[in-house]
Amino acid sequence: MLSSGLPSLFSGFTVSDAAGLAGNVLAFVLFVSPIPTFRRIIRNQSTEDFSGLPYIYALLNCLICFWYGMPLISPGIILVATVNSIGAIFQLIYISIFILYAEKAKKMKMLGMLVAILALFLIIVFVSLNFFDFYWRQIVVGYLSVFSLISMFASPLFVINLVIKTRSVEYMPFYLSLSTFLMSLSFFAYGMLKFDPFIYVPNGIGTMLGIFQLALYSYYSSKYGEDTKEPLIASYP
Repeated sequence: MLSSGLPSLFSGFTVSDAAGLAGNVLAFVLFVSPIPTFRRIIRNQSTEDFSGLPYIYALLNCLICFWYGMPLISPGIILVATVNSIGAIFQLIYISIFILYAEKAKKMKMLGMLVAILALFLIIVFVSLNFFDFYWRQIVVGYLSVFSLISMFASPLFVINLVIKTRSVEYMPFYLSLSTFLMSLSFFAYGMLKFDPFIYVPNGIGTMLGIFQLALYSYYSSKYGEDTKEPLIASYP
């Protein structure tokens, strides 16, 4: 009975689903990586010199990619929607904490940017549903998600530049770099198996950047030693 039931249980589970689930799990590691930073903010009741902009950008990225993964836009890639919905929740929590403990000027700036990001997302949803048919809706939102993801790669590029300039891996923790690489690789495979260039192209770029980060880490940690600090922001699928 058990042996006959197992095939039917997993008959709908594909290799692409496995890749997407792996990407979801690895993305969760990235979503929780800023927690030490926000523990410090709460403990000191101050945002100090931390910037809230990476979390604003990450929220916009998660919202756009979430919308692209919804069945109304792209049927069959719901795992893109799930991972980015979780990511958006985390970013909203981080932004709320930042606003709570920021100085008045920073608080107002962050509030204004948060409202602008949410308004922009609602405009994207409204326009895509009311002014485009299904085909063009997928194309337009797909390109927006690609541009959003590629813009998020500014963070890894900044970290890479920092490592080369300082000859130190202190701002590039190994496990965070490894998780970023594996997550990008998982979603690259997911996109390839789903024949979706809007997924595999940006995550292919992320995979190459991840390989480069790991190579840099290996080189500089072996030559100059390792002394990691709190991680900077990472990109999301």
